[in-house]
Amino acid sequence: MEIIATYGTVFLVLAVIFGFYMTWGIGANDVANAMGTSVGSGAVTVKQAIIIAAIFEFAGAFIAGGNVTSTIRKGIVDPSGLVDSPEILVFGMLAALLAAAVWLMIASSRGWPVSTTHSIVGALVGFAVAGIGVDAVQWGKIGQIAASWIISPALGGFLAYLLMMSIRKVILNTDHPFDSAKRWGPAYVFLVGFIISLVTMFKGLKHLKLELSVAQSFVAAIVFGLFVALIGWILIRKVEVDKEADRDYLFASVEKIFVPMMIFTACAMAFAHGSNDVANGIGPLAAVASIIMSGGEVAQKAALPLWILVLGGTGIVIGLATMGYKVMQTIGTRITQLTPSRGFCATLAAAATVVLASRTGLPVSTTHIAVGAVIGVGLARGVGAIDLRVIGGIVVSWVVTLPVGGILAALFFFTLKGMFT
Repeated sequence: MEIIATYGTVFLVLAVIFGFYMTWGIGANDVANAMGTSVGSGAVTVKQAIIIAAIFEFAGAFIAGGNVTSTIRKGIVDPSGLVDSPEILVFGMLAALLAAAVWLMIASSRGWPVSTTHSIVGALVGFAVAGIGVDAVQWGKIGQIAASWIISPALGGFLAYLLMMSIRKVILNTDHPFDSAKRWGPAYVFLVGFIISLVTMFKGLKHLKLELSVAQSFVAAIVFGLFVALIGWILIRKVEVDKEADRDYLFASVEKIFVPMMIFTACAMAFAHGSNDVANGIGPLAAVASIIMSGGEVAQKAALPLWILVLGGTGIVIGLATMGYKVMQTIGTRITQLTPSRGFCATLAAAATVVLASRTGLPVSTTHIAVGAVIGVGLARGVGAIDLRVIGGIVVSWVVTLPVGGILAALFFFTLKGMFT
């Protein structure tokens, strides 16, 4: 308690700096994943992707990110043994933020799409083992996370493959693909609106004093889906055949119809990501702020002040704008060649998988799902359409994320402890 009273302001300043650094990393890596398919398919420019992310990441974090965040991420660490020494938890959270941020910066500079969720979880495990003891870690959760390395990309890939095959059947392989695309386009846009509003209902809107039953959530999602489909129909109707372009590529005009549709999926993906992953950066920051503001009280939950949410949102947008292009390149161009129709399938599949995961409570990563979805779209054209070497490098970066985060966090924890005690 004495240490908290003496160095409280210093800890808070460090938490703000490290928290901002971490959310910068989320923007550079995770948000770049979410936007990669849209940019890689040519549907939106990098500048447009940054604007979409700025608006919808913020909206997702604020509307569906929740007003209260669990400070001990996903039940990874049991803090009950630290009631008498809250400074250990402060050192641990600071170390975890810094460790995850450093790893995200390294990965982003190399263009590796790694998971921010798994970076912070690995860092928390490293701190818990080093600072409290092996028993403080909920190892069952770690097993679930390891399983999600296979489950989430497979699920995202499978859904993307099914969507791609359905577009082939009802649009590309018909006698008049352009007319078919105009007819079916609004139905696919409906799916985007329906899925993204459903994830919002399921994530919970308690802080907005809105609690809906499952049936009410479905009705609200259908209404919102129809509204989005109407806007999609208006935009799609304006697209005209480009006979010149069709000479070079048979489906050039069809792909033009998917460009406005892709903008919906880009917004949806940014919103889903904002609601799902923004807590990775600001959860530990909220924990430190809570301990210092309360004079050393260790709570399982901490209120999330608005300034922390704004700090997180700002860090994410700056990260995407300054370093996001490298990861966008990997997701958007290096795994497989994306067109607007393929990008649409990959992004919609990824958003749908996030919905499914948040409903079933699977600890999945938006990154892994996005990569899996892009692979699924590539596989719809055969194994030769995907670059297996790039995928191999991505998988290695996933596997090393947990241990690297853990080792760095342990080192930073002992450094901080040595400096302040």
